[in-house]
Amino acid sequence: MLRINLLPIRQLKKRAKARNQIISFITLLIFLLLILGAVGFLQSIKIKSIETSIASLKQENKKYDPIIAKMQKMAKDKKSLEKKIEIIKKLKRDSAITVHILDEIARKVDSKRMWLKSLKQDGARLSLSGVALDNRTIAQFMDALKESIFISSVNLSNASLAKVSGRDLKSFELACTIISPKETTQDKANKNSQ
Repeated sequence: MLRINLLPIRQLKKRAKARNQIISFITLLIFLLLILGAVGFLQSIKIKSIETSIASLKQENKKYDPIIAKMQKMAKDKKSLEKKIEIIKKLKRDSAITVHILDEIARKVDSKRMWLKSLKQDGARLSLSGVALDNRTIAQFMDALKESIFISSVNLSNASLAKVSGRDLKSFELACTIISPKETTQDKANKNSQ
């Protein structure tokens, strides 16, 4: 009877298989490291090119800084001038309104039945004080003022009896709100739409 020992052959096969697996793993690992190194190298080249382009753009941007500063200053000056122009327009409009209001009040005063003692304008507020023969004359004057396109509201703030030249007359004070014709046309448009 012959005896054959097969154990070393099996172990040799297992060792060869393990060695092949280790070699293929190391080869794969080296290949992966080479790929990662190549990608890293390409990325570093890309980063350097981007950094140089950023640096050149920053230099170019610095060239335009004085122009941008000049444009910003011009924009501020433009806003300032627009505000000044708007103030001038408002002053012109308000002065024109004051003239029209004085004209309308002068036309609406019944000089035979009443007279005005004072007239004060403070922005959009107008205060009138005067003397009339009776309450009906004051009421008619108030109604006439309400018809004006420059006056939006008329309120009697005070009415009292006053003795003038031995006669009993009515002293009155009116508070009015002034509007510009521009506001009047807007108000008319709003009323028409309602």
